Amino acid sequence: MEGEAPRRSILNVNSEIGKLKVVLLHRPGKELERLTPEYLRQLLFDDIPWLKQMRIEHDEFADVLRQRGTQVLYVEDLLAEVLNNIEVNKSFINDLLRQSKIDNLELYEILYDHLYQKSPDELVEIAISGLQKDQISCGEREYSLSDYIDADYPLYINPIPNLYFMRDPAAVIGDGISVNSMHTDARRREPMLIKYIYEYHPLFNKDESPLWYDYTIPHSLEGGDMLVLSKEVLAIGCSERTSAQGIEILARNLFKGKKELREIIAVRIPPLRAFMHLDTVFTMVDYDKFTIYPGIQDKVEVYRLVRGKNDGIKVIPEQELIDTLKKSLKIPTVKLIESGGGDPVTAAREQWNDSTNTLAIAPGVVVTYSRNEASNEVLRKNGIEVVEIDGSELVRGRGGPRCMSMPLNREEV
Repeated sequence: MEGEAPRRSILNVNSEIGKLKVVLLHRPGKELERLTPEYLRQLLFDDIPWLKQMRIEHDEFADVLRQRGTQVLYVEDLLAEVLNNIEVNKSFINDLLRQSKIDNLELYEILYDHLYQKSPDELVEIAISGLQKDQISCGEREYSLSDYIDADYPLYINPIPNLYFMRDPAAVIGDGISVNSMHTDARRREPMLIKYIYEYHPLFNKDESPLWYDYTIPHSLEGGDMLVLSKEVLAIGCSERTSAQGIEILARNLFKGKKELREIIAVRIPPLRAFMHLDTVFTMVDYDKFTIYPGIQDKVEVYRLVRGKNDGIKVIPEQELIDTLKKSLKIPTVKLIESGGGDPVTAAREQWNDSTNTLAIAPGVVVTYSRNEASNEVLRKNGIEVVEIDGSELVRGRGGPRCMSMPLNREEV
């Protein structure tokens, strides 16, 4: 409106397919070099990636986005900027140590003093890549029982090697943000980093950007399950990583604060690692086109959540995903493009390598891994422009281009 001051917050996402203007990434770092066979499962990896090649692939991904007109921001840079404030820095160190479950008071004070001496960039690196016990001298101190029991464990602060999958710890919905509650211990520090950026970075401007969900809520909710289909419709997967309770809390907050939102489509998928999030089997690629892993179609349950009485939620069971999409998006036809080119073995193999985890950077334009040849070809046959990137190392963490990106701003469609 005339006379209104322009918004300072950059947050604005009202679709999955609007031209991607600003995106948040994390460039893989030393945290990946702290993966060892003994702790792979604990840290949610199936194999140990080669960091040098991984960075080459990730830099190519970022360059592709820039070439298409997207501003690329890095979470490590934004966090370092907010940690230049001394009081914020102190608060962050305390939260980092508490999150790392440093219960011994003497050790807590030693680690606090060590971290306080670090520059913001160094502190961010420790928060992401972890702190090994042999990196710090603790001198003579009293050992607790847990110190003795955990004597062979090499770290005081664990790495967070999944951070390059920036989609999951938070999601921009409209002009606000959901800072998510992660399902696994290995990822629970990630949204804390985003919350500090939300609270203190001027680009996020919390006074203008509602907080739809907070990571302290004890019900899991992850961004890979959240698809902003339009201003009026959100889809959320109820999956291995996202709980029904988390979906309902988010729905109440959105229905209360986002007046344009009309309904939420909840899609229950099998709680399996291969299908850990909805976007590992289903993504939007154009106004009326979606790519889907065919092996999931007869395994989903669909519900519509709408505003109920007294700020409540009314849940409406639906029969078919495709019919629900047509009804909710108010479009006459929906095309589900099956990955794998019609062969179930190829579809299963390529889905494991994130064939359906596409990142739309404009209507009908998606970024995918080049290795998923059959799935990419079937997208092209259905009129989708496919921008391929290498992902031989990136894929080892079980995520694709959508998983690796957190859209902060998209053009309206």
